[in-house]
Amino acid sequence: MTLIFDPLAKREYEDAFEYCEAQEEGLGEKLRSAVWSAIAILERFPEIGEEVRPGIRKVLLRRFPYKLIYSVTDDAVYIIAVAHGHREPDYWLGRA
Repeated sequence: MTLIFDPLAKREYEDAFEYCEAQEEGLGEKLRSAVWSAIAILERFPEIGEEVRPGIRKVLLRRFPYKLIYSVTDDAVYIIAVAHGHREPDYWLGRA
């Protein structure tokens, strides 16, 4: 299964990494590990996330207040957003 990041989701991921790393050295790497662990699960079990809109799912990251918003096609997982749990809900809808 192919993994595709929306360009804005990629930027959110990079920003979250930089923010966490600025808070505590090594925390950004822990976030990176949590994101890629979640992605590895999604690639094997793409329907595992809770459906938040028709065709759009979310999976929460362990130990971090972030969630991956994604959609699934026959051969790809498309990451729509790396959303902070306290950010305005559904701000990413225009990307889907």
